[in-house]
Amino acid sequence: MTTPPTLDLLSDLIAKARAAGADSADAVLHHGVSVSVERRLGQIEKLERSEGQDLGLRVFIGQRQAIVSSSDLRPDALTAMVDRAVAMARLAPEDPFCGIAAADLLAQDYPILDNFDPVEPDIDTLLARAAAAEDTALAYQGVTNSDGASAGWGSGYSALVTSAGFAGENRSTWHSISMTAVAGSGTGMERDYDYTSALFAEDLDDPVAIGRTAAERAVRRLNPRKLDTAKVPVIFDPRVAGGLVGHALGAISGPSIARGTSFLKDKLGQAVFSDAITLREDPHRRRGLRSRPYDAEGLPTQARALFDKGVLTTWLLDLRSARQLNLAPTGHAARGTSGPPGPSASNLIVEPGSRSPQDLYAGESALYVTDLMGQGVNGLTGDYSRGAAGFWIEKGEIAYPVSEITIAGNLKDMYRAITPANDLELKRGIDSPTLRVDGMTLAGR
Repeated sequence: MTTPPTLDLLSDLIAKARAAGADSADAVLHHGVSVSVERRLGQIEKLERSEGQDLGLRVFIGQRQAIVSSSDLRPDALTAMVDRAVAMARLAPEDPFCGIAAADLLAQDYPILDNFDPVEPDIDTLLARAAAAEDTALAYQGVTNSDGASAGWGSGYSALVTSAGFAGENRSTWHSISMTAVAGSGTGMERDYDYTSALFAEDLDDPVAIGRTAAERAVRRLNPRKLDTAKVPVIFDPRVAGGLVGHALGAISGPSIARGTSFLKDKLGQAVFSDAITLREDPHRRRGLRSRPYDAEGLPTQARALFDKGVLTTWLLDLRSARQLNLAPTGHAARGTSGPPGPSASNLIVEPGSRSPQDLYAGESALYVTDLMGQGVNGLTGDYSRGAAGFWIEKGEIAYPVSEITIAGNLKDMYRAITPANDLELKRGIDSPTLRVDGMTLAGR
């Protein structure tokens, strides 16, 4: 599939929609290819390649809209798609806030992102990555089994055209390796994992390191204990710390604010986190996992601090929620092909502090959390309750593994009591250093 015909196809689709009676329209197309392999105990368990494409057409007649999607790009199918979308729009209820972006809001110049690796790995390369991770883990003392290693590659293409004059496209790739190791035996078995993902193969972590880390983590979890109920400092490992901060993203999403269903609905311009926390977004980061040159409505994206030294600086707004709130859109729209846009942020980091993770709990007793379970977060009130596992810290040293505990608090209080460490690494879509939260309740035996 070559690039110019794709844009021409979408432009032609919109022209047909206008000719059929639509006042305005936009069209998106996503095309993806992925290859994945899984290996367990030296045997190949899965070898899979998939390829697909999907097109979405959104049409507007007055304040009525309809969305139709299809994977069939034959001319007669596209004509039927247009007819169906226009017919649906005529019958849809009016929505005073719907509509595409006006020409003066559209991105005129946007960056060409370095997010496409032109080299597709062959199956042998993927199998070698998985084998290196698994063989390393199985050779580690204390590891007794494998839940499998996997390696994958994918390539994606997306295009957006609107009747207001926007036409843009973006290509990206990804590579991944993961390993899950099992330690112990019988009812005393424990498992843990590690993974790496990147847009370019050269930016992946060494699969040997992935296998070793998965094994080390699994062995460290053997013979966990339960804890008594207490109020203690909780230390969030980087692999779960990003999720803790990430709960704030749903709370500052425009639709939640417009509905009044967010615990942060009255906090714009006010301190939400401690002044040690700055949460930055950079959608143009070179080789960023969630980089994007423009948003799903054709608006420009930009780097910004969503929370600056604890203060909430902006909502995440697509066009519809911006109109509901009588505010300017912020370029955060994301969408698939079968639904309307909704806000989403890109490439988020919690800026690191100046202290090492060990300094955060030096000389103290605390809970160090490496895993969280359940979805116990109330977006309306901020109440937080999650199952957790990790390690007990005694006098500043990790003493023993713990499991079957619950940690609880309220995000409004927790966010004001956060201290970041200095160990930030860019590995995920939202990255955070180790975080300490004071005053949480630990519910144990």
